[in-house]
Amino acid sequence: MQIVLAGLSALMYGTGDFCGGLASRRQPTTVVLFFSQLIGLLAAVAAALALGQPVPAARDILWGIAAGVTGTAGLAALYRALASTLVAVASPVAAVTGAVIPVLLGLAAGERPGSLAWVGMGLAVPAIALLAAGPAGRPGSAMVRRAALLGTAAGIGFGLFFFCISRTSSGSGLWPLAAARVATIFLVTAFAAATRRSLRPRSGGMAVVGPRRLRGYAQAGRSFDGMAVVLLCGALDMGANIAFLLAVRMGLLTVTAVVTSLYPGPTVILAMIIFREKLTVPRALGLALALAGVACISV
Repeated sequence: MQIVLAGLSALMYGTGDFCGGLASRRQPTTVVLFFSQLIGLLAAVAAALALGQPVPAARDILWGIAAGVTGTAGLAALYRALASTLVAVASPVAAVTGAVIPVLLGLAAGERPGSLAWVGMGLAVPAIALLAAGPAGRPGSAMVRRAALLGTAAGIGFGLFFFCISRTSSGSGLWPLAAARVATIFLVTAFAAATRRSLRPRSGGMAVVGPRRLRGYAQAGRSFDGMAVVLLCGALDMGANIAFLLAVRMGLLTVTAVVTSLYPGPTVILAMIIFREKLTVPRALGLALALAGVACISV
């Protein structure tokens, strides 16, 4: 059941990340983060109240806040990468980085997974190099390097999020996730105020960034301002968080985190369908090594 929940979490994370990146092509990242996290907060509180879960100890709330801070940094970096760089580079790099960090922290906390975990981490290093390479293995363009850098930053944030939320007790229910969302909303609001950025969604039709199906919507007069996708992103992200939290409370963090880190699969597939992104040979090999590395770590 742990692996099933972790796999479901990966599916929702991947789809939600794609939705967040898509929405960020029309709405500012701060707007996407604020409203998606607000939806997640409402969902977490409603679920916790419906299940009759009592407010947990301060320790669990603090771990939830820490998870919110690190997760916010990861989401901001990833949404920026998905909106302005290559999904096929940023998402796998974030996944590999986000898988290795919980493994290392889990080992430091006393977890002892199988020896194949070390093989997986060994595969992750060349995977990142290949994903950041251009055609024929030459150094990538500025966009590729930016995608790799933002993906690494996102992975660090996600890895720390996984670790922090796994430190909460099973009796705390979903309240740590609600605390994480409160922290995120506070940080985004403070950042917007400090930089004088509006949290009001932009109105109007979406710029043509996709294939014919998106152009068809624009020609039909159906404006797409990204907010519907933002709300879907928030719901999927919270669903993925809940699935991850339930999975990690059933077994090792080192296993749950790396299975969850398979989320680039849905993200890259959706990018290939919607944006017609193509994988070069080095990046395809890098993606294969990344997935193999994650699989080895999970074993």
